[in-house]
Amino acid sequence: MIDFIWNLLSFIIALGILITVHEYGHFWVARKNGVKVHRFAIGFGKPLWRTYDKHGTEFVVAMIPLGGYVKMLDDRVDDVNPEDAEATFNSKSVYQRIAIVAAGPAANFIFAIAAFYLMFLLGVPSVKPVVGQITTDSIVEKAAVEVNSEIVEVAGRRTLDWQAVNLALIAHMDEPSITLKTRSNDNASLREHNLDTKNWQYSPEKGSAIESVGLRPFMPKTYDEISVIVSNSPAELAGLKVGDRVISVENEKINGSWQKFTELIKTYPNQTIELEVERDENIFKINATPEARDVNGRVFGYLGLAPKVEPYPKAYQIEISYGLFDAVTQSITKTWQLITLSFDMIGKLLTGDVSVKNLSGPIAIAQGAGDHAGYGFVYFLGFLALISINLGIINILPVPVLDGGHLVYYFIELLTGKPVSEKVQEIGFKFGTLAILGLMSIALFNDLSRL
Repeated sequence: MIDFIWNLLSFIIALGILITVHEYGHFWVARKNGVKVHRFAIGFGKPLWRTYDKHGTEFVVAMIPLGGYVKMLDDRVDDVNPEDAEATFNSKSVYQRIAIVAAGPAANFIFAIAAFYLMFLLGVPSVKPVVGQITTDSIVEKAAVEVNSEIVEVAGRRTLDWQAVNLALIAHMDEPSITLKTRSNDNASLREHNLDTKNWQYSPEKGSAIESVGLRPFMPKTYDEISVIVSNSPAELAGLKVGDRVISVENEKINGSWQKFTELIKTYPNQTIELEVERDENIFKINATPEARDVNGRVFGYLGLAPKVEPYPKAYQIEISYGLFDAVTQSITKTWQLITLSFDMIGKLLTGDVSVKNLSGPIAIAQGAGDHAGYGFVYFLGFLALISINLGIINILPVPVLDGGHLVYYFIELLTGKPVSEKVQEIGFKFGTLAILGLMSIALFNDLSRL
């Protein structure tokens, strides 16, 4: 229940910030172009708070925090006083209307740059992309990538951490080969590897890009001793305690390997199993029922415990940070990389190269908001930047009812010299609404199926 409340509050805060940013973009440019604004609303439904400014604009925070809008004076739907004739939205030139509509998504991209900028100034704790294991007969094994080497570059892109490696691989997933550079563990030499990706089968719903090419990040030595038990988890309910050592699962010895233990547990979702446990030099058996957890469309068993682990080597720990001026370049570059990557993924969704199972809705966003807020402020900033970019991209898609659909109509008006007829716009809005509702339904279904 506490996790639910935390996720919900984090979601409301995150979405509230990003919707405000988006709508303020429309509002600010509309005001600069002399358009009268009736209402600036965050959320829908019953108003929870309202106020007015000196221009008579009503500012509202409403009950349902799943969107917002800026209501501008428009003589197509409003009764307009003669003195306000030039303050209507539709009286403005097509260039002004394009600027007003485009300002919302633009504000989201600018916010992402600002969030990344602050994140890079504060510094982001991370770890170097040091290879821990390589999957047998994988793409990276065939390219002679070595265990304990550090990946320093993927397709010409510098990679400071594993997130950078993953994003770089995804960005080049359609190419027949990807060049990867590594540094040996003695930091003495660089090696170049050519990954043959012609037959690379990458499915985001099944795992990360780094896993699919055969890479496993370095992890400190793990012991078979339990060091953490999650409150109210299947492990706690079964009577397991911190300090216990698991010897076998369903009579299969784990031989001190925590990885083997977790792999076995994953195969028993919602099934009662017998564990052999050592506690205070006494060996006994205990029954436990792993909870079923959906991870990217696959169901695994979950007990809710963690092993004793050696500290992560300080030599592998880094803090990604930049100075006042370098942070500007890095934040712009990061934003641009995520924008292009998002468009690539949209294209792959349309072509069927990426499954619609990867679409996420409000539940997944709420979980992500709660997780990142729990990690710390800099991680929450990164999450806000990512969602802001996605919000901006979604809104510029050429779908009627979205900002991008309006922009299409205005560009047609520029080319033809006359506005698109209201009948055509109305038909487009109906199809656009159906398309958006369809995508939202798929995303929500995906969210619910992962619970």
